[in-house]
This record gives sequence, C-alpha cells and structure tokens, in this order.
Amino acid sequence: MLADLPPSRTEGDGSAVVRVLSYNIRSMRDDTGALARVIRACAPDVVCVQEAPRFFRWRKAAARLARTSELVYVTGGATASGPMILSSLRATVERTEDVLLPRTPGLHQRGFATAVLRFGRARLGVLSCHLSMKDSERYGQGKLLLDRLASLGVPHAVAAGDLNDRPDGRTFGLLADALQDGWATKPWGREHTTRLGDPLQRIDAVFATEGVEVLGCGVPMGLPGIAERDLRAATDHLPVLAAVRVPAV
Repeated sequence: MLADLPPSRTEGDGSAVVRVLSYNIRSMRDDTGALARVIRACAPDVVCVQEAPRFFRWRKAAARLARTSELVYVTGGATASGPMILSSLRATVERTEDVLLPRTPGLHQRGFATAVLRFGRARLGVLSCHLSMKDSERYGQGKLLLDRLASLGVPHAVAAGDLNDRPDGRTFGLLADALQDGWATKPWGREHTTRLGDPLQRIDAVFATEGVEVLGCGVPMGLPGIAERDLRAATDHLPVLAAVRVPAV
C-alpha cells in the first residue's frame, strides 16, 4: 500500500502544506462516480482540471463535479477553453482570471485558468493548463505560461496540467528549467500518467516556483481509497498529486 503524502495543515510559522491535484477528466464523458471517488481519496486543497466540460450546460456539470468531490468551483471551464480550478473550503480565493491563448487556425482553442488562493498567511498562485498537440504552438504556450505565472504577482505559485509533451521534449524542458518539476524533485507514487495499458509516458505534471518546497509528487496509484478500477473508469489520464509547503508572506 502506498504511503500517503503529508496531510493539509498550517505550520507554526504560518507556512501551509497544500495538496495539489492535476487531472485531465475528458469532459466528464466517463464514469463520473469513479472520478469523484478518486478526487476525494486524494484529499486535495486545489484541483487543476483539464478538459473540463465547456459546451451545453457546462456550469451545471462543473458544479456537480465540485459537489460530488466535496470541493468548490473557483474558475475556468468554458471560459478558459477547458482548464478549470477547484478548491477545498480551506482556500480563500483572492482573485481569478481566465485567459484564452492565441489560436493557430485548424487547431483547438487553448487557455489558462488562474487564481491566487490564500491559506492563512500563505498565498499561492495557481495555473491550470492543457497545452497544444502541435510542437511549435505548444512551445509558444509554454513561454506564455511562464509569463502568466510571473504576472500573478505572488512569490509562490504552482502550474499543473496536461502538457502533451514528455520530459525530453522542448516545452517540458522549458518549464522544468524555469520551475521545479514535482516528480523530478521529490518522486512519490507512480511516474507515468497515461491510461493504464497505454504506452508509458509522463505527459501530465505539477510544477512549482522557487521557494515552494515539494514534499512529494506522482500518480497516487495504491493510495488508500483509490481503486485501480476507478482509475480505469474515471477518464483516460491518471491524476498527479503533489504536496507542497508554501511559506507565509
């Protein structure tokens, strides 16, 4: 059985241990009960969602996912063309912004969901992303991600999502050079994030800025409460769970 990551808590110095989950949910087209069970078992403070519902009655679907996962909707969905952020009631939302990225004709519209959240005296910028399948567009989006993360105006931030790129790719490398790659910094759980039975790839990741302490990061396969059948039924990606310590400011 996989040992759990550190639980959410506030330290005596005002720093906060925050659990961040990144999950591509394929527009909730699969088993939504299994999806909610996986999310609840991860006990996240923040969920960076990719491929959130974004068409007919998407707000209702987002609210249902938040409710069944015992979380609240923060921002994103159709307004960010897929990326979305959910949080626990532990987080205070200071501000949000959804950003649509420049679009290449013939390719999908992409965007970022962003928020600044406060956990007591600790403030954390959050960015959820789903980058392009096309290398040249994806690399430009990686540069925009770093710019947007810096523009949040907080010293500590995380970016998480489906990169459509592997660690040896140039966009993944761009982000890993500028930020801490959670798995590479403090590996925990399973590395590869592609669907069970598919070719092994790590294309989903959680990154953190300098000053954020990564306490562990990886796919929570084997974590108590997470059944392999639910991981298979929930969506076509595996989730990435990280625990980070955010200093007080």
